[in-house]
Amino acid sequence: MISAFRNTPAVLLALLVLLCLLAPVLPLHDPVAVSVAERFAGPSFAHPLGRDEYGRDLMSRLVWALRSAVFIAASSAFLASVVGTALGVIGGYVRGLTEIFTMRGMDVILCFPPLLLAMLAVTLYGPGPVTLIPVLGLVFVPSFTRVAHASVLTVRSHEYVEAARGMGMGAGRIMLHTILPNIVGPLIVQFSFVMAMTVVLESGLSFLGLGVLPPAPSLGLMIGAGRATLAQAPMLLVWPCLLLTLLILVLNAFCDRLRDHFDPRSASGSN
Repeated sequence: MISAFRNTPAVLLALLVLLCLLAPVLPLHDPVAVSVAERFAGPSFAHPLGRDEYGRDLMSRLVWALRSAVFIAASSAFLASVVGTALGVIGGYVRGLTEIFTMRGMDVILCFPPLLLAMLAVTLYGPGPVTLIPVLGLVFVPSFTRVAHASVLTVRSHEYVEAARGMGMGAGRIMLHTILPNIVGPLIVQFSFVMAMTVVLESGLSFLGLGVLPPAPSLGLMIGAGRATLAQAPMLLVWPCLLLTLLILVLNAFCDRLRDHFDPRSASGSN
């Protein structure tokens, strides 16, 4: 029973991801189809959660907003993980000037609050997923760089790395085939953590009108619209808030489970 409870975050996350993947083939209404005559319509058999201020199906918009949030978060986290891990591994293994330039560059990015840096970039280059993904990826590159750098400094002097050097392997092969597989655990944990942070940041930018562009559904946009119509239909604010909270809680719980899995000390301490 305890094991089933511990696996709950993974199951819930898998269900949410599956819902996002199946959104195009699910029997849902068009999320942007407007029906002014049915503004603020209550729940019905055809529209279980009712309609919004433009008469659009709320359930359909929630599913597509979840799909948008997960896609942007996963894409941004993947981009940040690739760039940040490469910089951290190279800086930690080569050392010298390479390490100085790599880590000091990350320190410069960390000097700016993530939200302000993302707002500045989106304001300069325009909102939308095409801008959001690289911008959010850039914001979280330093976190992967620091984790990878610290992990490389820990393992670079281990016997298997020295043995690879003794066999004549080049620096590139050692970093890619010897060091990287042995530091992947902390990077996976960091990936799940960055996904949760990216969901929050993307929703905040969309709430401010700097993220996903309407009429495309977004949790941040729906929360902003629901706040404006709170007196007429409070559930238009409640449902996207609940879905956003659920997604963040599931991602954080999944991150905790990954941390316990890859950290024996954490696992032993929780038993």
